[in-house]
Amino acid sequence: MSTSVFINLPVTDLDASKAFFTGLGYSINENFTDDTAACVVIDDTVYAMLLTRPKFAEFTSRPIGDPQAATTGIYALSSESRAEVDRIADAAIAGGGTQAEEPSDLGFMYSRAFYDLDGHHWEVLWMDPQAQVDGPPSE
Repeated sequence: MSTSVFINLPVTDLDASKAFFTGLGYSINENFTDDTAACVVIDDTVYAMLLTRPKFAEFTSRPIGDPQAATTGIYALSSESRAEVDRIADAAIAGGGTQAEEPSDLGFMYSRAFYDLDGHHWEVLWMDPQAQVDGPPSE
């Protein structure tokens, strides 16, 4: 059995967040979705659990951070191509997200970053397959 990753995020408007992530090309697993939570399928082993703030509070005794005011994490996802990086980042911005950083092009790696509707920081990146084997080129 492979390891799966579940990124649990508090959201203010569950329906708007579902629409945002499906607009990026991801799907919703309806078996794990109700009026308090939605399971966004990013990949076969990577999921984002969008939880209403009251539902999220059930899983922690600590205060819930405000990602609009401070960075609470950066969630980085790989892509198969530079074009796919641009497609996802452009869709995020068109869907109501905002650009987090200027695009980064290191030649062997290309990335773009955005904030989702709740201010969670996402990065989408492509890396040359050879650099994944050899590491970054030395200068």
